[in-house]
Amino acid sequence: MSKNQEPVEEHRDTAAMLAVLDAADRMPSATRLRARSYELLSLLPGSTVVDVGCGAGRAVAELARRGVHAVGVDPSPWMLAAARERWTEAEFRQADAEDLPFADGGVRGYRADKVFHLLQEPQRAVAEARRVLCPGGRIVLVGQDWDAIMIDSDDAALTRTIVHARADLLATPRAGRAYRGLLLDGGFRDVTVEAHTHVFTDPAMLSLVARLAEPACAGGALDRDQADEWLAEQRRRAEAGRFLVAIPVFVAAASA
Repeated sequence: MSKNQEPVEEHRDTAAMLAVLDAADRMPSATRLRARSYELLSLLPGSTVVDVGCGAGRAVAELARRGVHAVGVDPSPWMLAAARERWTEAEFRQADAEDLPFADGGVRGYRADKVFHLLQEPQRAVAEARRVLCPGGRIVLVGQDWDAIMIDSDDAALTRTIVHARADLLATPRAGRAYRGLLLDGGFRDVTVEAHTHVFTDPAMLSLVARLAEPACAGGALDRDQADEWLAEQRRRAEAGRFLVAIPVFVAAASA
């Protein structure tokens, strides 16, 4: 692939990811979970709250409507372009979770949703969160456990292979279950952890199982025929109203 093609491919992948995220974000359970994360931030009117890995910016806009100065941070220029187009009044900055554009103690709230599984060294992001949070500031981490995704299928063994193979392609697939330890090691106090489960039965979420199977296939965990057969079964389930994916999500909160 040429260098000129790379931005085009990244844009296409971002668009595909946004379609999946938008469908998931519209679910009532996702709306409730975002609201719970805002509650755990113990928001103070006028204070600064950073949403790290903000993606297309939905949480930033929702936080701003709750009376805080919300800033979205994301390393992807394509995601930030989508966020700025959708939420023209909101503030967004390009940065990594390990190098945030804030002074020491410059923010009152820190939120990261579906971020830490992408990081090679999540402890560095926790240290950066500790740096930018003021004394008494709140951190909330939200994320799925990629090794524990449940998919109804006639072939349980192959499904386990797909789930675990896809998880193994991520930097830190089990970051969610490690949130408590990460926050304690990072010097945070009053650490709490909750477990929630997203259940998807809408055929519109078929793209989610494809985003699990295709990378697993490309990585050699199963062959093309196996992947096609498994995906065909999932499509048949969707057509018959028997599609089900359940994703466990951890929510950890603490004080600086």
